[in-house]
Amino acid sequence: MLNNIGPAGLILIAIVVLVLFGRGKVAGLMGEVGKGITSFKRGIREGSDEIENASKSDPERARDVTPEKDKA
Repeated sequence: MLNNIGPAGLILIAIVVLVLFGRGKVAGLMGEVGKGITSFKRGIREGSDEIENASKSDPERARDVTPEKDKA
């Protein structure tokens, strides 16, 4: 179904969204999405740092059990 949407279809959808919600509402929503992504990345980084610090202080207490193939 979504494979048939081309550039013209995407532009039409964007125009309909702008008409329905207005520019301010759409801009506010995009700002909130950006804040959510930033917060998610910060949480991931803090979690990794916490695991790293805990494993340095007490290697038996906290271990990273992520399979080697899944580590970034």
